[in-house]
Amino acid sequence: MKGQVCLLGCGFVADLYMRSLAAMDGIEVAGVFDLNTARLRQFCDFWKVPACDSFEAMLATAPDALVLNLTNPEAHFDTTRACLLAGRHVYSEKPLAMQVDQAKELHALARDKGLVLASAPCSVLGEAAQTLGRALRDGTAGAPRAIYAELDDGFVPQAPFRDWTSESGAPWPYEDEFRVGCTLEHAGYYLGWLIGWFGSVRTVVAASAEVIPGKDGTSPFAPDLSVATLFFENGPVTRLTCSIVAPHDHAIRITGDKGVLACDAAWDNSAKVTYARRMAIRRKLIEHPFPKRLRLNGPTHPKVKRWGAAAMNFMLGPADVLEALEQARPARLGGDFALHMTEVTLAIQNAGEMSGAQKMTTTCNPMEPMPWAL
Repeated sequence: MKGQVCLLGCGFVADLYMRSLAAMDGIEVAGVFDLNTARLRQFCDFWKVPACDSFEAMLATAPDALVLNLTNPEAHFDTTRACLLAGRHVYSEKPLAMQVDQAKELHALARDKGLVLASAPCSVLGEAAQTLGRALRDGTAGAPRAIYAELDDGFVPQAPFRDWTSESGAPWPYEDEFRVGCTLEHAGYYLGWLIGWFGSVRTVVAASAEVIPGKDGTSPFAPDLSVATLFFENGPVTRLTCSIVAPHDHAIRITGDKGVLACDAAWDNSAKVTYARRMAIRRKLIEHPFPKRLRLNGPTHPKVKRWGAAAMNFMLGPADVLEALEQARPARLGGDFALHMTEVTLAIQNAGEMSGAQKMTTTCNPMEPMPWAL
């Protein structure tokens, strides 16, 4: 595959994209822009990529290049809108926007202009998610009845987060992270898998709260704990938790009629996927104590070695967009999928204490599996 990308924003996450880009053949960086000129120079010198003097200069660089919007979440709406108005395809870091109405506006603008608007995270395109998807399609565990998905990251406020830096020297943006909240930052890692497998969520019943005030000496911040029950149009009821409070747990458990499918690491594309069949021993019903590891046949996608908390190829999403443009097909993470995931995530984030059920207003179809997972 061949293609070009422009990076809008070169903060902490941009280094993860550059590490992933090194594993992808045929994709090059045409230009990079950031409002922080010192950071821009530091990033471009480290990765040996071309810097642009202005936002307009970046848009004028390589007119067919896909823009990767890696700005702060609160800037996503304005910057993505500007890119779309300039006729550029956009792959945005999560979320598309901080408000559903804004996300819908971007979705409509991209549709009307015939442009691709896609959204991270792209771990649903990774080997672990695709292996689970294959097992679901094959009925390995029977009909799925319930799913528990956890995205708990430990007691982050007591971690040395002020010392965390990226490869090229960007500090972890803890103020932004706490202001945006762990639900908007992390829920998509399993929501993407779930929506990719089953399609639309019909109803969200959730609660969220900030249980640790003053995480960096100021407040208030977004919720740092959320619990959601998701009712799918065509899928099992799912419980999803997000927090920076509970002990680290990134496991997903899919309970079916025959047994349990499981994966313990949402942020590892190569994480083990297992199946434990259900069995009765001496009048007790248990899952098999030695689960079978499930694998796909043949090669899957380029892998990226672990850095920090993740072993993910962040370029799988942009690569799929570039391939979709080349093949004149819909991007897996684009259009209705990106909008629906944003709406569901915001429904959980904004649930508060007394919100009750929220009916979803957008829909999307299950995702086309990666070719190597068929």
